[in-house]
Amino acid sequence: MLVDVVAPYRLDLTVAVLRRFSTNLVDTERDGTYRRALTGFASPVVVSVRQSGPAQLAVGIAGAAGEDARALALVRRMLGSERRTPVFDRGAANIPWLRGLAKRVRGVKPPRYPTLWEACVNAIVFQQVSIYAAGAILSRTIQALGSPIESDGVALHAFPAIEALADASDETLQTAGLSRGKIATLRRVAEALLTGALDEAMLEERDTPGAIELLCTIKGIGPWTAAVILLRGLGRLDLFPANDSGVARSLALLGGDPDDVQPTFEALGAERGMLYYHLLLARLEARGEIRTG
Repeated sequence: MLVDVVAPYRLDLTVAVLRRFSTNLVDTERDGTYRRALTGFASPVVVSVRQSGPAQLAVGIAGAAGEDARALALVRRMLGSERRTPVFDRGAANIPWLRGLAKRVRGVKPPRYPTLWEACVNAIVFQQVSIYAAGAILSRTIQALGSPIESDGVALHAFPAIEALADASDETLQTAGLSRGKIATLRRVAEALLTGALDEAMLEERDTPGAIELLCTIKGIGPWTAAVILLRGLGRLDLFPANDSGVARSLALLGGDPDDVQPTFEALGAERGMLYYHLLLARLEARGEIRTG
């Protein structure tokens, strides 16, 4: 099916910031097609997405068994197809060190994980380790908790359900590379979600400070982790996760001052979270992993 999106739109760049690293087992991209297996349905659903025009995506959905509309809504959520960022665009145009990058990656949209659970797991696994180390740990965890699904010659790994991690032994999770502290935090999040002590609606109905406060009631989740969960999981663009070594390196790469970003935040206003995605794209561009311009 053909799906209209808000132009300008770049599927390749949006998928790049969703994936973060090329070895991502869940969000896959090959030859311009994004593929993913979705859970939460009666049986696994496989979606495939290609950009068919400047403001249009071609979306394929297999296995939805009458739930195409729900699967499509998740695709729209993950790929930011309806998001606009006029405040960021205006602000970036007036920041000399950011202007060129913003122009090269024009059309990137803020992605979102399909579930709060996935957002929490990613944020916790990526605490205080490099993106590469965290990516490797997450990949091993995903492989340990599920089996791949074959689709058009591509092995797709669905993100593990809450129950899969809750039922896994500490030994299994430690073998994947998770520390005891992170395992304990993940189990606390799983329990909160399974019992209804935490859900996405609770966060949606709160302002950003209130949502951060709620997340931080879970031991092991601090302000940085909460900010990443809300940015990448709920699309809260008024957040910029601070104290990130990758962010500092990216700012230096572009000529920005890592020690004086407050004027930049003020210029980007309530959409400063888009800077986080742009800095990620700057790192990928510097390594030759994406095409810009």
